Amino acid sequence: MKLSLLQTDLAWESPADNLEHHEELIEKADSSDLFVLPEMFSTGFVTDPQNVAEAVDEETGEGATFAWMQKVAAQKGAALAGSVAVNEGGNFYNRFYFVQPDGISYQYDKRHLFSMGGENKAYTRGGQQVMIQYLDFRIMPLVCYDLRFPVWSRSRGDCDLILYVASWPPSRIGAWDVLLRARAIENQCYVAGVNRVGNDPCHEGYSGHSVLVDYLGQPVVAAREGREEVVDGYIEREPLDEFRKKFPAFLDADKFDFPE
Repeated sequence: MKLSLLQTDLAWESPADNLEHHEELIEKADSSDLFVLPEMFSTGFVTDPQNVAEAVDEETGEGATFAWMQKVAAQKGAALAGSVAVNEGGNFYNRFYFVQPDGISYQYDKRHLFSMGGENKAYTRGGQQVMIQYLDFRIMPLVCYDLRFPVWSRSRGDCDLILYVASWPPSRIGAWDVLLRARAIENQCYVAGVNRVGNDPCHEGYSGHSVLVDYLGQPVVAAREGREEVVDGYIEREPLDEFRKKFPAFLDADKFDFPE
């Protein structure tokens, strides 16, 4: 499977500009199986979502950006993934959408809200881990701060690729680099982390460090620091399955239940 990581600069609280920009990048890109966009790619990381979170249908959880993702996925013949600030029934969510070109879709609401930045005061946290079946891979979607919590990020032998979309600041980018590798090694799976670049009025600038890591914790492909660009990487099931057969550490994993 070919992944395209979109390490992009985001226009602050301007969905129209951001969707247009990402659509242009995807149209110009080579064919791919999956395009991964950053956290809150339509607005930037907003912690005061009253005026910018888009309204979604309370039954389907779908809104304008979701419809845009459906359109672009169908046109490009590839899946799209990324998170959006949404308003569902008066509750705000940092919602990860995964939209396939055939119209099948999944959504995951960010579990760990960044309390040091006030995200927990405005948003409602999610309560359910999601597993996506796409092509030959079982994919777990997660968002930014989720990366710091290995229990929530834990595969139970049911995950081949973890996707993290983020607005992760450079002051803590060392943790981002190390934890992405750790999540890959401990779960014996591929991990893709897509972080934005650029600046916004409310937070420090962003330096990217988007990367695709293999099940040994080694980078497959990485974006250049601080640069807006689309980078492509490939993952394969056969070598992953062979490694798991030769070194089945997951068979000795501790049993546990997720906390409430």
